[in-house]
This record gives sequence, structure tokens and C-alpha cells, in this order.
Amino acid sequence: MKTKAVRLYGKEDLRLEEFELPAISADEILAKVVSDSICMSSYKAAKQATDHKRIPNNVAENPIIIGHEFSGELVEIGDNWKHKFKAGQKFSIQPAIYYEEGPVGVLSAPGYSYQFIGGDATYVIIPKDVLIQDCLLAYDGPGFYPASLAEPLSCVIGAMHANYHTTPGSYIHKMEIVNDGKMAILAGVGPMGLAAINYVIHRADRKPKLCVVTDIDQTRLDRAASIYTVAEAAKRGIELIYLNTKIEDPVTELKRISGDTGYDDVFVFAPVAPVIEQGDAILAFDGCLNFFAGPSDPALGAKMNFYNVHYAYTHIVGTSGGNTDDMKEALEVMTAGLDPAGLVTHIGGLNAVAETTLHLPNIPGGKKLIYTHLEMPLTAISDFAEKGKTEPLFAKLAEICDRHQGLWSVEAEEYLLGN
Repeated sequence: MKTKAVRLYGKEDLRLEEFELPAISADEILAKVVSDSICMSSYKAAKQATDHKRIPNNVAENPIIIGHEFSGELVEIGDNWKHKFKAGQKFSIQPAIYYEEGPVGVLSAPGYSYQFIGGDATYVIIPKDVLIQDCLLAYDGPGFYPASLAEPLSCVIGAMHANYHTTPGSYIHKMEIVNDGKMAILAGVGPMGLAAINYVIHRADRKPKLCVVTDIDQTRLDRAASIYTVAEAAKRGIELIYLNTKIEDPVTELKRISGDTGYDDVFVFAPVAPVIEQGDAILAFDGCLNFFAGPSDPALGAKMNFYNVHYAYTHIVGTSGGNTDDMKEALEVMTAGLDPAGLVTHIGGLNAVAETTLHLPNIPGGKKLIYTHLEMPLTAISDFAEKGKTEPLFAKLAEICDRHQGLWSVEAEEYLLGN
């Protein structure tokens, strides 16, 4: 079967190409990709190429397909997996498979390391590596884009699970955020910060009693507050506060909001030293700082108060991606009603992937959602109405999005795919 895919050959060398997929083996599955969400990690991979830990050294001769936040339908099942999967099932992929015999060893991942699987393609071959690690996940919820966004949501879920706190008088670490504690999400209204707010509000098993979300861009703060409202959080027992920290003394104000106790759980969503230091400065006794943002600077450093490390038991953790259990939880909470549409600000076709990926840091907004079987320029949802003046498709999409608070939706997806 032929596939169209965006393949990486070297630094900033992305090419949209059509080529033949080999026949699947008994240990493989042929799948149709429907949607892929472009991640900043793909930008880093495209910029670094073989300098990236997940990219094989021979991509110039054996290019890999990029994209790792994807979903679709299974088409043909290899004989050894027919007991578990069937054609027509919707799926999501947990890309961080850590398979020791993969193309680059333990760091191998779809979207980085493989010739025949990645999200920015029309059809892919799901390899044995993915299947034996239980990283092909069935999705029974509505639409396709939620399953694409399960991977970024799983990263947030993993971060929440990775935080830890101590028991006075012992060295036993209690994993997880503090239930009914105080939480700060710093630089928290980008795509991943929005995913964190969404999860915090809708999580059933534990939640903070106070959650302060910060940024220095009031427009982005206002958008976040309109999607994940203070009133909605209050119904679930959470005092949600959005704070613009473009003020003279943000640390003092953050401490004041906490009642001068500081925060049990602080999540830093920007790889910026002043934001990291701000997070450290507002930690409560036994507070945990989670450095979530993946830096591209291998020498990134920031000051930390080691007096507090010793006497106030403050500590720091970092997470990079979610595991398979986190992905399963993401799919479960979305099937139960959590809609990640607030992350999505742009829609496009496979033809828009290369340019979008290479310029991702300079494109404002949140997630760029790609429908791989369509040819469509990358278009902001906020521009649908204007484009609709001359293009009926966008007029209808604008009408649908207006009914959904200006957000993408399963209804909009179904209309786009059908028209």
C-alpha cells in the first residue's frame, strides 16, 4: 500500500513524500492515521536531527516519519495479534516505548525512530516493538482528535503522579500531589498548561483546594479563563485563580494568595530561569517543584534555595512524557467526558506539516491539529469566519465552532472529514 508522509532526512530537512509500504508481517499491524497533533518535541527533533537522542544516525539514507500524537483506525491485523485487535478499531499510540532492541535502543519511539510509523502519514505499519510493550491502545470515545491529544494529556497526568511528599520523621516518599493542597501552575496557559488545568479540574480521585495559574500574557490568561472557568472549578471544590505575573513582585503576591504558606505543588511550564526561580521561591514546607518544560539548552541552569532544601524539605522533580498507564488514564478520562478541545487553536492538512513544524515556536496559539488525509493550509480557528466569507467550508466550520465556545469539537471534525 502507498502512503504519504512527512519524513526527516537531516537538520531542518522535512519532505512530504509518497512511497510504498512493505507488506506487514505476522507481528505487525497496518493502520490508517486520521489526525496528528504537532508537538514542540517534533520541532526539536527536526532542528537537531541526529543530534537528538531518539533519532537514528542513518536518517539521511533511511528517513523517519515524524509525529507522535496521533490516532486513527486499524486496517489489517497481523496473525499474531488477531486475538487482541480487529480491523476498524480506533486507536492511540503511547510513543515512548523504551524498547531495548529498537532502532536507537531504549529511546526508540514512533515519530522519531522508525521508517514506517509516525503521526504525519496517511498509513503506517505499527511494529512489533510497539505491540509487545502494550503501547497500541484502543480508543472507544467520540471522534479522533481526543485520542491524538491523549499523549500530551498523559504527560500532564504523569507529572502529577511523579510529584512526591514526605512523612515527618521518616524517609518514606508519598507519591502524588497533595490532596486538598495548594498548587501553582507557572507559565501555565500554553497548550500543556491548559491540559494541566483541564485535568486538575476534572480529576475525580484528588485535587488541590487552591490552584493559581500564572502567565505574563493577559490575552492568553483571558482565553484560558474563558475555557476553564473559575465557576466550573468552584463547583468541584477548587479555588482557581488566574494571575498575570507581569508585576513588580510576583513572588510576594503569589505567597499572599497562598496565605503566606507557599504551595505544596508547583509546576513550571516554561524553560526560563526566572520562572524556575519563582517556583522555588514559593514552595511550602515539603513542597515539590516539578520542572515540566523541556529545555532545548543543555546547559540551562537556575538558582535554588538550598537552605530550604535542608530545613524546609523542599524538593524538585522532572518528568518527560507519560507512561502507558498515564495514556490509558488519559483515554479513560476523555471517554468519560473530558474534552481536550481547548488545547487546539489551528487545523491543517498533511501539506502544512513541514512548514508548521519548522516554525512552530513562532506560530501563536495552542495545538496545531493535522488531518493527514486532507490538503488544507494551517488555519486558526479564529480565522474561520473571515475565510468563510469566500469559502463555504470555513463558514460552516465557523458556525459549528461558535456553538462550542469557539472551540474545535467532534461535530466540527466530522463535518470537516465528511466535506
